[in-house]
Amino acid sequence: MLDTRAILLAAATVTGLTAPVEAEALTPYPVSLALDPDLLLQLPSEHLTPAPQAEPVFEPRARVTNRRANLQCVPFARRESGVELYGDASTWWQQASGRYQTANTPSEGAVLVMHGYANDNRGHVAVIKDLISPRIMVVDHANWLNGGEITRDVPIMDVSEAGDWSEVRVWNVPGRHWGGRTYRVQGFILSARVEADDAEGSARLAQQQATDNSPTG
Repeated sequence: MLDTRAILLAAATVTGLTAPVEAEALTPYPVSLALDPDLLLQLPSEHLTPAPQAEPVFEPRARVTNRRANLQCVPFARRESGVELYGDASTWWQQASGRYQTANTPSEGAVLVMHGYANDNRGHVAVIKDLISPRIMVVDHANWLNGGEITRDVPIMDVSEAGDWSEVRVWNVPGRHWGGRTYRVQGFILSARVEADDAEGSARLAQQQATDNSPTG
């Protein structure tokens, strides 16, 4: 059962109010604290735990599954999603144009593209595993903790004022609380391709494969 402090921290985080970065763990908590209950997705999710109260309880299961994977986010996202893009994560959104379908809202299996969180040359990509609600999703990704590790079932929350997934916060796995930093989102790359000239696409793919050695992401 959550105490009053945890409830207020959860509500403050979602509404954009200032909250301590080293906040106490907010696990588990009713999804209704973060969202209008009427907007909850009517989909089964392994991350939503039945509870005696009316609203389901979301219990983050984020964990590092392989600390020695020595992977950057790009090869991991490519392998997990089937999106055949190469090169630095900060270039993925531009690369996807005309090659893959894209969206402004998340969907299961799509690639989340974040950009510019440290500087304009930094980027990160992650694969969406599950949608918990219109403003919370769960992703798998690599190298988020800068150790080449693989981390799975990581919650990400939409904290944009417009509710349009343009800004997010990421669950802090070691601390088991919502991270205090806000990240910008460029969009979501779907695995469905856009038809293009085969020769041009093959040449571009070969060039990108040759440069797929970036240390970022």
